[in-house]
Amino acid sequence: MLPNAFPLTGSDLLQRFQALDGFLLEHQALWRPKPFTLLELPWERDHPELAAWLRNRSLDEADMAHNTPEQLVAPAPFPALAAAAAQLCVIGELPGAPLGKLANQLTVDVPGRKWQQIEAFASRLNFAEAPQQWLDWCAGKGHLGRLLARDGKPLLSLEVDKALVEDGQRLSDRLQLRARHHQQDVLATEAGEHLQAGHTAVALHACGDLHVRLLKLASSRSCRQLAVAPCCYNRIESEYYQPLSHTAQSSALLLSRDDLRLPLAETVTAGARVRRQRDTSMARRLAFDLLQREVRRSNDYLPTPSVPPTWLDKPFADYCRDLAALRALDLPADTDWQELEARGWQRLAQVRNLELVRGLFRRPMELWLLLDRALFLEEQGYRATLGAFCATRLTPRNLLLLAERT
Repeated sequence: MLPNAFPLTGSDLLQRFQALDGFLLEHQALWRPKPFTLLELPWERDHPELAAWLRNRSLDEADMAHNTPEQLVAPAPFPALAAAAAQLCVIGELPGAPLGKLANQLTVDVPGRKWQQIEAFASRLNFAEAPQQWLDWCAGKGHLGRLLARDGKPLLSLEVDKALVEDGQRLSDRLQLRARHHQQDVLATEAGEHLQAGHTAVALHACGDLHVRLLKLASSRSCRQLAVAPCCYNRIESEYYQPLSHTAQSSALLLSRDDLRLPLAETVTAGARVRRQRDTSMARRLAFDLLQREVRRSNDYLPTPSVPPTWLDKPFADYCRDLAALRALDLPADTDWQELEARGWQRLAQVRNLELVRGLFRRPMELWLLLDRALFLEEQGYRATLGAFCATRLTPRNLLLLAERT
């Protein structure tokens, strides 16, 4: 039976973290190996029926199940894993409040989907006490901050890009807001000087170390309130994830920077052209991987550097030759390029379908990471609440962490 879909707060934060921690630790053998780099996954020997079933499916079938792998009717142990993951990841929406009629000028220069995310984020900031001063962290042009400061409350926007700072100040001045846009590298030592106890700090989709930096500085400066929707957990300086809370620090789960990419593997916003380009790039790289294994007489994956999208305009044979040149490989002259390209597409279908097993662990890992942040804030004297601020079709990074000084 699924738990009730409420935001997580209080003792629920710890209980859910511990359950997720056990789930991720128990099934590491399923989510750690990457089908893109391995011709055969270690777990396939333990679950041959599931492996064969996935390998025989098409690329289209894989893509149809990509965003909802838990709904796939597959051989064991897939159904049991899907049910457990779904139960562990039930989380409700944060209560919302209507924003009222908004000035059209607030939406200037904001793409439609991004504005919907901003509105949804702003509508969920239900604090026990009304915020008095806004701090927009990694603000860009400050669209979120302007929306929040439209009632006359002071706003400080911090952004590292000078051009965005200048544009943001111009837009705020046009609306006659009490806003100051300041150029600041938030990872720099002096960044903490801008935070005050009276601030309500907000960050919408600040990546990795950027939002972690906010949590640490805001709590050390006793900021009244925080609202953070994290993104890109893998964008960290350290090779391995450094847990924030005492609870997570005591866990046996060790996550590499590469492991932290897993929650970001879900895509819901890419257009048809971008998807075709992505698929072609992956199929070609997988085909080249098959070739380099034969050439090097090695069964190891060979990382290759990123190349411009224009490389996809090259004939397949030239693409492989140029990629080989980057790694100083001599390719055989008698290569059957047509057959190799077909094998690349076949392997892409297998990779995508095998990835559906890892897909069951995307949300559990993301929730584990978010609960680590929530528990850290609880340890710092905040009351933390974690819930959804919008639907996943608007953004897969739809979870918002609210915290208020107790």
